[in-house]
Amino acid sequence: MSDQPIDQPTDPYFEQALSIVLVEDNATDAELTIRALRRSRIGNNIKLLEDGAEALDFFFCRGEYAHRSMTNQPKVILLDLKLPRISGLEVLRQLKSDPRTQMIPVVVLTSSAEDQDMIESYQLGVNSYIVKPVDFEQFNQAVQQLGFYWILFNQLPVL
Repeated sequence: MSDQPIDQPTDPYFEQALSIVLVEDNATDAELTIRALRRSRIGNNIKLLEDGAEALDFFFCRGEYAHRSMTNQPKVILLDLKLPRISGLEVLRQLKSDPRTQMIPVVVLTSSAEDQDMIESYQLGVNSYIVKPVDFEQFNQAVQQLGFYWILFNQLPVL
């Protein structure tokens, strides 16, 4: 999978409003998640980030994402916990401790059903914690429902 926004020009200075940022290192899980969101016909701009370091650079406009505007943040972040380079928990910790990003809803979408991961995620301020269903159809339904809720129904304050 490319780290370019899905269905967007590859011009690094083009910036369209983001709806969903998916932080997922597993290509199969990323593909299934994106397909489920597309199938629900939400039609949002989705950005895929493949590790925790890239995610932090993206959200805080550093490195290859230095051209981004901090004001162009997504409506929701779907965050895996088991990421290379920097863990999902550390990404969550940094997002929720910074006033510029703390209001962005973060949904942990992970295979980890460990109590400690769930407890720590909620202590850090996660908005929702979803264990990825193993069954394909249940996974599809779960992703579609979370997409509908966070994109269509959830209201964010205008800052």
